[in-house]
Amino acid sequence: MAKMKLKTLSGAKKRFKMTASGKIKRNATKRRHILTKKTTKLTRGLRMPKYVDKTNEAAVKKMMPLRRLIAPRQGQLT
Repeated sequence: MAKMKLKTLSGAKKRFKMTASGKIKRNATKRRHILTKKTTKLTRGLRMPKYVDKTNEAAVKKMMPLRRLIAPRQGQLT
């Protein structure tokens, strides 16, 4: 009997990216609309890269089984 194919959750591949070090990058929240009432300091801070918390990392990696295999290891040339 054939094995089930590994498939990446389509919502996860649109929202997360794997870094070379193995961290999972995510989009910042509160950046879409109603930016006029938010301070410049806050909106500038939201431009910084955000990473998935270590408590949620396992769940996100489970959603993206193939991305985990493709991500290069730190120190390797691509």
